[in-house]
Parts: sequence; C-alpha cells; structure tokens
Amino acid sequence: MKKSLFLYLFIVTFLMTIFTYMYYSKKVKFETERFENLKTKMNDTIQALNNKLFDANYFTLRNNDQAQNYLEDYSIEKLIPKIEANLMELNDNPEGNPMVEFGKIDDKKFIINKIEVLNHRWIIADFSNGDLWGEVLLQYFIEEDESLNFKIIQSTLYPKQ
Repeated sequence: MKKSLFLYLFIVTFLMTIFTYMYYSKKVKFETERFENLKTKMNDTIQALNNKLFDANYFTLRNNDQAQNYLEDYSIEKLIPKIEANLMELNDNPEGNPMVEFGKIDDKKFIINKIEVLNHRWIIADFSNGDLWGEVLLQYFIEEDESLNFKIIQSTLYPKQ
C-alpha cells in the first residue's frame, strides 16, 4: 500500500511538473510574441509621427535649403532667435505690437504670441489681445548693419466666438 501511494504521488508530481513546464514555456513564447508585436506597432507609430513632424516643418527656414543658401552669410541657429526676439520686443509698445494692423480693442492691446520663420523673407505670427485672435504674414529684411526691418504683407482677425 505504501509503495503504491508513493508511486501515485510520484506520478502526480511528475504530471504536475510536465504541465507546469509546458504552461510556463508557452507563456514565455506568448509574451515574447506579444512584445515583438507591440514593438513593431510602436516603431510604425514613431515612424508615422516622424513623417507628420517632417511634413509639418516643411515650410520652415530650418528645412528650406534654398533659403539657407540665400542667407549663407548668417547662422540660421542665431538668426531665427534674433528675429523672434526683435518681434517680441515690439510687444512692449503701449499701443500694442506695431506689426499687428489692428489697434487696441476694448483697451486691450494686440501682442504677438507665436512666430514661425518660413524662409529667407517671410514670417507668420499668431497674435491676440486675450479675447480676439489672428494671424499676420510679415516680410523681413536684413540690413547691412544686421538690423532687421519688418513689413506687414497681410493679416487676419478671427471673429469672436
């Protein structure tokens, strides 16, 4: 009786060991495949986002080789912050930024919030007075003394919603 009990215990233990081994080996294989699928999806998503970012930055001075060649005497990495700083300094005017065609409305001045240098000649900027928003297309010129001059090409003010 004792021998048969040990035999049954041995057989049950052996079977449980086999089932446990099979379960964990398949679990590891399943987790590995799941991880690889997730990794592939993530790489595809990252690539798609990189493509969208490249498309979104297509019209910028940093990605425009012809405009950079035109400005070969200037460092693009120094010129862009200089342009942005000059435009932002104009926000200190008590009547509002002069590059925005609209004067004060309800005693609120318009200031430029965001700037994008499109190429060697144009800038697009977003402006607001807190209630109303708009955009302005500017032309800029670099003088021989490296000062900047701006000219308004066109601006638009969106209706209040």
